[in-house]
Amino acid sequence: MEPSGALLVAGTTSDAGKSALVAGLCRWLHRRGVSVAPFKAQNMSNNSVVTVDGGEIGRAQAMQAHACGLEPSVAFNPVLLKPGSDRTSQVVVRGRADGHVSALSYRTRTAALLEVVTQTLADLRRRFDVVVCEGAGSPAEINLRATDLANMGLAQAADLPVVVVGDIDRGGVLAHLFGTVAVLDPADQARIAGFVINKFRGDPALLAPGLDQLRELTGRPTFGVVPWSDRLWLDAEDSLSAVADGVLGRPAPPLGEQWLRVAVVRLPRISNAPDAEALACEPGVAVRYVTEPSRLLDADVVVLPGSKATVSDLAWLRASGLADAIAAHAAEGKPVLGICGGYQMLGTRITDPGVEVPGGANVAGLGLLDLEIAFDAEKHLGTPTGTALGEPVRGYEIHHGRVVRSGDPDLLDGEGSDAGGVLGTHWHGLLENDSFRRVLLARLAEQSGRSGFRPAPDTSFAAERTAQLDLLADLVEQHLDTAALEHVINHGAPGDLPVLATGLAESRR
Repeated sequence: MEPSGALLVAGTTSDAGKSALVAGLCRWLHRRGVSVAPFKAQNMSNNSVVTVDGGEIGRAQAMQAHACGLEPSVAFNPVLLKPGSDRTSQVVVRGRADGHVSALSYRTRTAALLEVVTQTLADLRRRFDVVVCEGAGSPAEINLRATDLANMGLAQAADLPVVVVGDIDRGGVLAHLFGTVAVLDPADQARIAGFVINKFRGDPALLAPGLDQLRELTGRPTFGVVPWSDRLWLDAEDSLSAVADGVLGRPAPPLGEQWLRVAVVRLPRISNAPDAEALACEPGVAVRYVTEPSRLLDADVVVLPGSKATVSDLAWLRASGLADAIAAHAAEGKPVLGICGGYQMLGTRITDPGVEVPGGANVAGLGLLDLEIAFDAEKHLGTPTGTALGEPVRGYEIHHGRVVRSGDPDLLDGEGSDAGGVLGTHWHGLLENDSFRRVLLARLAEQSGRSGFRPAPDTSFAAERTAQLDLLADLVEQHLDTAALEHVINHGAPGDLPVLATGLAESRR
């Protein structure tokens, strides 16, 4: 069978809108009855999920799979880098942890990994009518081009046309788009079919002359201008894109007389931060990421989320004063919820034989739960089901830490801790279970003295996520030249695109 149509969405920068545009294109095609799949050759993110085939992929690719009407699969993100520090990352290949690398040592592995990603993509293209690929960072990082396997390296290896998306909200987008093409060598330039402008607010008539000039300068069209939408906030690729101290999402007013205020500690190596998004979908629940102690003073509930570097993030909690603030919050009888790494920090002791910390570590936890944790070299991945607070639940687990002793009652069937005001679990996704979340919110409100808060009886997190995917598809359908994009997907970039001569390509030879 011949390979299917395909497209690579690259970005002028990180967080330019690649993930959202891929999801929107996938959803638009899926709604038209097209068999479509997402693909990101290499992702760098600590926000991940466990797939039905038992592996681990970036959360954005799971979201894009849902846009396609598919269950998440390791085929959609064959290489995942999970930073544990500013210099090292864990490498996840086809869903399984496969060692640690530095930025320099990673280069020695890219040739073998390029074979992995091209084989995986080729298989997807045989199985689906269209595969929409997402690049990583920017394709204009010319210092990394020789070992690139996610942007132009993938485009060349798999014969992909490329669309470049730029975030106009940051400013300088026309220069970003022009410069991205201009610094590439002629062979890479030939694959850039055109541009998409993202997050536009204002009068389109003011932008139009700039787009005309961009086409004159590059010979490439802008396929459309996607407007800013404050309704798009779920499933963020990177928790750092959420501003600390700002309310997450757009919560509806409370059904009762009071709001419930939730402070989520934004750890330096926070992982699976979107666990809190299900709370932010609830009317009357104001969720904020916080990074310093004073922000806990008016919080009703504190959430300690997951971490890719539990021991060092625990040290940061103490150095920042947040550890004392969390202890004071709990001492007042106000609830604290720990998830995965945050759950481990709430215990009495963490023993690491060298999984996270070279040489090992044995450190005291916050002591709010009667819990001892030991790290195993093998990462535990799972998609468990069970019962919590009398409600059926499902979730997923991604952790090295293992409970070696617990003196508190279980939160779930044989898992987690329920010490009354302090709760914890290794499960991610637990808060996405609607009936459990309602019972939990009622309990948290009572414990925090918010008797005027009333949980909504009908919030559906899954429906909220689907609505956002459909909104992305609507934006694609209404604001992009979908006929032109479809032609690029099926026939590739035009063969007569001009080369921008800057002298850079010659200087690199």
